[in-house]
Amino acid sequence: MDAVLDEAAGKRARGLDRAFEILDFLRQKRQALKPNEIAAQIGAPRSSVYELVNLLLRNGILEFTGGEGRVYLGRKLYFLGAAYENHFDFTRECEAVLERLADETRETAQFCMLDGNKYTVVRMREGARPFRISTDIGQSVPIPWTASGRLLVAHRTDEDILTFIPSQDFRLPGGEWLDPQHFLAEVRQAEREGFFTFNSIVDSFTHCFAVPVMDEGGHAAATLCLVTPRDDGLANRDRYLARLKEAAASLNHAPTRAKRG
Repeated sequence: MDAVLDEAAGKRARGLDRAFEILDFLRQKRQALKPNEIAAQIGAPRSSVYELVNLLLRNGILEFTGGEGRVYLGRKLYFLGAAYENHFDFTRECEAVLERLADETRETAQFCMLDGNKYTVVRMREGARPFRISTDIGQSVPIPWTASGRLLVAHRTDEDILTFIPSQDFRLPGGEWLDPQHFLAEVRQAEREGFFTFNSIVDSFTHCFAVPVMDEGGHAAATLCLVTPRDDGLANRDRYLARLKEAAASLNHAPTRAKRG
């Protein structure tokens, strides 16, 4: 009997894992897909994907959209997210800090975290410049492509970092490869200096600033960032860093407080 119960529990756990995989896959793709397309692209049996998609549809977690049986993330997820935000004062505090940063610098301000072994922008306020720089909130990006990534893994050992980051993520958008040892040297530089800035790897015209938001353990739980036109960022480097450090100090330990509720 115990063996049967354990097997049933194992199947339920695997089903939950697969359901979360489907949701995360759709989040990354940012488009509605047919269940058979989802199954093919995540390498899962069609039968189990169809079963889970139907379950998620019945519960409003997925919705039909785009015709031909395509599904995408449902409005129930929005309501769940809204409930999460209403429970924590930290999100409102973060919004106020980003708005202040964008107003003071006229640049795009971002609040960023890790999503598994990827980097993502959680919150953003665009600057007041006629030429604006923006990023898709929630889109996962390889850690080595970002200034924040150097800070967000700095508490790990070099060996752990190379295990944590998929090897293919050291391939940059242009197809060239970033030397992992060079990346590790920049991680240690960011750890010593308490910030990291560089000309963006993702495009050729922006300069990125990142400063850690620390948890109670002294680790970077998140970062505050400015994304600026390259010439303006270099010309205002000291002032922008000072503003970021002041803003990050006001948020330090806030992610830990939010987790405790």
